[in-house]
Amino acid sequence: MMLITGLPGWAELNPQRRRQLLQLFSLPEQEIRKLWRWNFDPSRPNVYRGWFPLQNGLATYKQGIDMGPDLVHGAAVVDNTDPLREATPLPAETVLPGWRAAASDYYRAMSRLSFVLMRSIARGLGLAEATFDNAFEGGVSTLRLLHYPLRPAASFEGAESSEVWTTHAGEQRYLLARAHADTGFMTLLAQDGVSGLQAQHLDGRWIDVPPEEGTLAVNFGKVLERWTAGRIRATQHRVLGSGAERCSIPFFHEARVDAVIAPLPLAGAEPFEPFYFGDHLWQATTQFAEQRGIAHLRVPRGKPPLD
Repeated sequence: MMLITGLPGWAELNPQRRRQLLQLFSLPEQEIRKLWRWNFDPSRPNVYRGWFPLQNGLATYKQGIDMGPDLVHGAAVVDNTDPLREATPLPAETVLPGWRAAASDYYRAMSRLSFVLMRSIARGLGLAEATFDNAFEGGVSTLRLLHYPLRPAASFEGAESSEVWTTHAGEQRYLLARAHADTGFMTLLAQDGVSGLQAQHLDGRWIDVPPEEGTLAVNFGKVLERWTAGRIRATQHRVLGSGAERCSIPFFHEARVDAVIAPLPLAGAEPFEPFYFGDHLWQATTQFAEQRGIAHLRVPRGKPPLD
């Protein structure tokens, strides 16, 4: 993990914009239900993008929405034969005036920042700056809006205690997000001054990430670790509950579904079998509780052809 500030496009990632995006969570239930995914409402056509509601008995208690590149590029990037490229259900302009434009601007700004960081990573590895660019042109990056309300007692029933509670600094705390590493290349999170995010040190200690507003927290993902032969390690992180509700707006920088992840020309790197990014993403994300029951709805591409 790293914390950075002062990147180009930062002006778009301000507290006012954040508040505007989070107005989505103030919509009445009848409007929210129009955004639900297929596994929560079988009458809906969208299975990967869209809204997931609060659920009791799980390790985490959250609701939110996953939005794709059509937020910026419209129908031109939609492919209904692949759930990873489906359209995102969005609230009508009459329901939340200006919200779609604000979300689109935020997505675009995060995407620009991601490319800046990605090229910096390539240079740091001694590779050509544009090494990763082709894989991410036409990618399926996700902008996610998350709300963790105060957790009622009933929501803990049926949840594994070891996945919900932890002891930190001598105090028992419940977890908003249990320890994990993200699936893709990297995740960008604009800090909002709220504490709770922690990253794991190589020695196993959990370190508080300073919640300074105006900083960008960057988590490195499993694909980046595999791609760089472990030179850049996936960030193990978690979020502690603080007794207050929390909102979060992470941006997951993700490649094209048909991008082939293959070994890079790095000295001493062990070879691995190339794979399609989309197959990896689908296999990993459909293990999550909010994506449960949809794994069978996408046919994998299989092994990439040999050069």
